Amino acid sequence: MKLLEKLLLDLPDGDVVDVRIGLHWTAVVTQLEGKQRCGLASTLGSPHEHSHEPQVPQAGQLKTLTGRELATLALEKDQPTLASVGVAALNALLPLPEVFSEVNAEYVLADCGADKRVAIVGHFPFIPRLRERVAELIVLERDPRKGDMPAQAASEVLPQSDVVAITGMALANHTLEGLLTLCKPEALVMVLGPSTPLSPILYDYGVDMLSGSIVAEIEPVLRAVSQGANFRQVHRAGVRLVTVKRPGFND
Repeated sequence: MKLLEKLLLDLPDGDVVDVRIGLHWTAVVTQLEGKQRCGLASTLGSPHEHSHEPQVPQAGQLKTLTGRELATLALEKDQPTLASVGVAALNALLPLPEVFSEVNAEYVLADCGADKRVAIVGHFPFIPRLRERVAELIVLERDPRKGDMPAQAASEVLPQSDVVAITGMALANHTLEGLLTLCKPEALVMVLGPSTPLSPILYDYGVDMLSGSIVAEIEPVLRAVSQGANFRQVHRAGVRLVTVKRPGFND
């Protein structure tokens, strides 16, 4: 079974309380057993033109769906903004991990990659700092910046890397599973970023660590998302950065 389908298969259901599609981030709030949870995902989209079909055909009606129906939108391949909504809903419905540490992915990668070849899929703000702390750092990016390699080089880079970190948004753009298959069996593999599903199901696909986010203050985060906040601003509004390890990893 494909990774995304497996994540959706046993997902608990809940009521949809709110959906916010911001400039940079998408947030979904669900309610399960009387408790509200907020999930995040990076907002994917395509250039806006008045003549095109809407990127969110159900705009204004998304709250009429159940939580699982909303999460199923993560399967969308032709409407990336809906896929973002789906991943955010998925993150809002997943049970919180029982054990996690409040540590940023940057510090984990710096520690694990100190004398190793590190590959990161996605250009994160900490890249310049991390480059000084690991033996070798290769960044793969769909829209490469100076010093990055194009995403198409993944088939050459990932099998030769000792530590691999893949953005959680690879789930929404449907490339995560393929990227995971490129990693060598002995590599340390992390999925990182606020969009990352904190689900042990990813361990079955070769992931060792999940470095994601938990929304602690829902209302301030929703306001920030709605007003075009970048992640630094969303983080300050009320998001905890957490890392979860596969059972037995580094025991």
